[in-house]
Amino acid sequence: MDAEPGLSEQYRMASPWPLFIALGIPIAELGILFGLLPLAVGGLLLFGGSVAGMATESGYARTPWRALVVVAIPLAALGAGFVFTTINLPNRGFAIVAAAVILAAAGVVGSAFNTTNDPTY
Repeated sequence: MDAEPGLSEQYRMASPWPLFIALGIPIAELGILFGLLPLAVGGLLLFGGSVAGMATESGYARTPWRALVVVAIPLAALGAGFVFTTINLPNRGFAIVAAAVILAAAGVVGSAFNTTNDPTY
């Protein structure tokens, strides 16, 4: 008797990224809403990394490193909006900008140290 009936090697396995995206968004929202800055940064890092991984897995991005930088750009704009507008939530904006900076730095460092010719590594 087969342990996984109906499945074979020709079918693709399920992707783990939607679960992490679904966890990253509410974690980041809770951190931003209640002013828990480490929770906000961690949730945004989980969300941004998962979006980059999903874009790479689906073929929209050649490497996850460049996708991390692309995800960081709207986060930086959102954080700057929180800091420099009349909303007057600078601490929460700094948390969003910090997550964007960390994502962009990870993307740049990952691209710099990717020494293989395989773009998916």
